[in-house]
Order: sequence, then structure tokens, then C-alpha cells
Amino acid sequence: MAAFTDAVFAIVITLMVLELRVPEGTGLAALKPELPLFGTYVLSFVYLGLYWNNHHHMLQSAKRVDGAVLWSNLGLLFWLSLFPFVIRWVGEGGVTTLPVAAFGVVLFMAALFYLILEKALMAVEGEQSSIAAALGSERKEWLSLALYAAGLASAFLLSPYVSVALYVAVAIMWLLPDRRFERRL
Repeated sequence: MAAFTDAVFAIVITLMVLELRVPEGTGLAALKPELPLFGTYVLSFVYLGLYWNNHHHMLQSAKRVDGAVLWSNLGLLFWLSLFPFVIRWVGEGGVTTLPVAAFGVVLFMAALFYLILEKALMAVEGEQSSIAAALGSERKEWLSLALYAAGLASAFLLSPYVSVALYVAVAIMWLLPDRRFERRL
């Protein structure tokens, strides 16, 4: 499962970079139209790095997997594989309501399936497992879901830029080292 997941992460990252376009022209002004696409790429790359890193640590703690773990992992990979699509949409549509909301849906669903994967691993490993002990309260996971939902709503009710700020805030929150698994390994 870990090798397959690592391969999917590598493929998604490769597809994401292929979405980037070479600017027309040679001056700095030529970069301006590409900034929404490039910004979305950078944020998506950070997110994929965060998911890969946390997923890697979590699977190092796992002793067993079952069908529920495999399917929840596949659900996570499905939503992560949509990053190239939403990158392209933001690149073509700009920082506007629907592309930014779609990005929020992908972020929300990936976070939801990561949480489902955690629960599936805890179920197969047991309540006394190192995974259950490392995950603890899952406050960051639930806060992430709430902020993604707020970002999604903000795209329609406030401004797509407020949404992007919330998505960036979640990424920053997760960039702070999450040592739950490292302490247990």
C-alpha cells in the first residue's frame, strides 16, 4: 500500500508541474498572467508534501491493513489526484468563485478521507495501538475541515481571496511539525 501510494503521489506531482505554462515574453510582466496558476501549483505542492509526509509516518506505524484501510486510502488518493484539474481551472479562470470553491472541495474531501483513513487504521490496529496513541484528539484534522468549509463558503459569500487565505492558513498550520508519529516510532 505504501509503495502504491508513493507512486500515485509522484504521478500527481508530475502532472501538476505539467500544468504550468511558459510565459509569453521575457520580461517580468509576462509572469503576471501566470501568477494564479503558479500560486495554486505552489500551494498544491505544499499540500501534497504535507499529505505524503504525514501518510508516510502513519503507515510506518501500521502493522496491518484491511479492506476499509485500502478503500479509504484509495478515496484519499482520488481526491489528491484532482489537484492537477483544479490547478488548471484556477490557472484558466483566475482567482474567481467557482475555481477557488472547487479547490476548496478537493481540499475538504482529501482531508475528510485522510481522517477516514486514520479511523480505519485505528479500527484495524486497535485502541491500544501506536497509531491510536499517536493520533490522540485529532484537533488539527477537525480544525482543517472547519477551515476548508469556511473557505468554501467564503468563495461564494465573501471573496475567493478570503478562501485562499484560509487554505494557506491550514497549510501553515500543518507545516508546523506534527511529531505525533515520530515520537511513537
